[in-house]
Order: sequence, then structure tokens, then C-alpha cells
Amino acid sequence: MFSDKKNKPNTNQMNERNIIGANTTFKGDIISDGDFRIDGIVEGTIKTSARIILGKNGKIIGDVSCSNADIEGIINGTLNVTELLSLKQTANIQGDVSMGKLSVEPGAVFNVNCSMKGSVKELKHGKNSEKTA
Repeated sequence: MFSDKKNKPNTNQMNERNIIGANTTFKGDIISDGDFRIDGIVEGTIKTSARIILGKNGKIIGDVSCSNADIEGIINGTLNVTELLSLKQTANIQGDVSMGKLSVEPGAVFNVNCSMKGSVKELKHGKNSEKTA
């Protein structure tokens, strides 16, 4: 008679994609758990636990914090990517950048203060690695 479905959290929230289209300028701060596709201009702060895709004509002036980023456009500010930062050949980044991993295509402009915060591997030397004379 009645449905046995209970209120379940919406699993589509993790697949949510927010779009700021071309010819759009957004001024302010954005906080979301979903992905972002930016083809316009954003002036402000963007924070997401997901991915940011900045299109070829997209521009961000401000601070960005995300898990992954695919950049084709311009960023002028602070960029904090916890996992992979991928710069395409048309990317132009100016400012401070922190990332886990970095991929750069030839032609990308990357004029930043940079720190890589990936996992640190300890180098182990064998017992016989040092020889005495």
C-alpha cells in the first residue's frame, strides 16, 4: 500500500555540475560540493571539494580551493588543489599555487610561487651503500 522507500540522501549531489557560462561575470564567494565549469569571469573565492574546469575563455581573479582542476583559461590569485592540477597549453596562472600533483602541457604559462603537497617517499639506503676506503 505504502512505499517502503525511506528518505535516502541524494547521491546525485556528488555528481552536481555548476556552470558559469561565457559572457557571464560573477563577483562574490562560491562554496559548493559539486563540480564547476567556468567559461565566464569569476572575481572572488571558489571553494569546492570537487573539480574545477576552467575553459579556454574563462578567467578567475581570486582564491580557488578544490580537489582537482583542469585549467585552460586564466587564474590570477591563490590556487589550492589537493590532488591533480592539470594545465592545458592555453592556461595562464599567476600567483601562489599548492597542489598534490601537477601536469603541464607545452605552451602553458605558470608564473607562480609553487609548493607540492603530495605524499613524501622516504629513500632507503642499503647497509652497503656507503663504502669506506
